[in-house]
Amino acid sequence: MSELAPLPAWLREFGPDLLAFLSSATMVAAYYYFLKRQSKLDPNYTIHAANEIARSQWVAHVMANPSRDVMAVQTLRNFIMGASLMASTATLLIVGTLTLSGQADSIGHSWHLLNPAGTHAAEIWIVRVLCLLIDFIVAFFAFAMTIRLTNHVVFMINVPASHAHPALQPAHVADRLNRAGNMFTIGMRAFFFAVPLVFWLFGPILLVVATVGLVFALHRLDRIDIGPQAL
Repeated sequence: MSELAPLPAWLREFGPDLLAFLSSATMVAAYYYFLKRQSKLDPNYTIHAANEIARSQWVAHVMANPSRDVMAVQTLRNFIMGASLMASTATLLIVGTLTLSGQADSIGHSWHLLNPAGTHAAEIWIVRVLCLLIDFIVAFFAFAMTIRLTNHVVFMINVPASHAHPALQPAHVADRLNRAGNMFTIGMRAFFFAVPLVFWLFGPILLVVATVGLVFALHRLDRIDIGPQAL
């Protein structure tokens, strides 16, 4: 029998990191597939569905009661302030990550001592930092979109439902606010996904371990325990 051809040099060097990244991405994709499937079976399976219901009912209540306009503006202002804080945090993390990208030679080897698997090459270090940078940019964009959408809602929600233009009916305003809420969720998820990416800087094994921990944590955070009798 002929001997198996040796693996290419690049695959031997970067194989552990590639395998770890693909394994982590598969775990996250499998979790969201499971979450989507469960949501189809039970629309109230996740806390996100409950939040959308709460925002929709809140908008309908505020627009049906003009006396609540001050409370509505204060609530939305607090929401905008939270998104602004997260966007500022993402900006700082982007700057820190860019600074980190220029220190591959000085800290890449020392950080990798905690995990002997994988390569110490500067190229893979740049790839890891680039993935982390993209993650924080997504977070910044999501929080910025949250602020933009919520600013629109601030004006829309003060229009009484009885006098509102068809495009400003409570259902449309609630949809806009739910979009803002979804963008905020995306930004927070990007922060959560940064945890495994940070551990990846120390080696591919820690990337997989951190992803497993993150999936278990998300599973507990996303579920909402509510019986059918409460609906």
